[in-house]
Amino acid sequence: MASKLFFLSMVCLALGAIISPAAEAAVSCGQVVNNLTPCVSYVVYGGRIVPEQCCNGIRNLNGMAQNTPDRQNVCNCIKNAVSSSGFSFSNFNLNLAAGLPQKCGVNIPYQISPNTDCSRVR
Repeated sequence: MASKLFFLSMVCLALGAIISPAAEAAVSCGQVVNNLTPCVSYVVYGGRIVPEQCCNGIRNLNGMAQNTPDRQNVCNCIKNAVSSSGFSFSNFNLNLAAGLPQKCGVNIPYQISPNTDCSRVR
């Protein structure tokens, strides 16, 4: 479970997290989890190829989070889950998560990192 939360956090940040708090988000935390769950095994164990279902989930979530409220909600769902997991992630896991957008052919101009400040992501 902690691995899922970490991965979701990383992808969330990459997908463009930050949004105006007053707006309503249409992307739910459940949708975030459903789209990113196929990526967990890759982020935890690695592999030569990112599973196609993982890439489909990343592309789908990226397409869903096209406005500020949705990106903020995605980021907040993941960051809250990760911060409460109590799990420590290795550089191995961090590097795998950071490389997912590129490996999936998704152009995201954000650094995937647990240190990303979502309020600065545009």
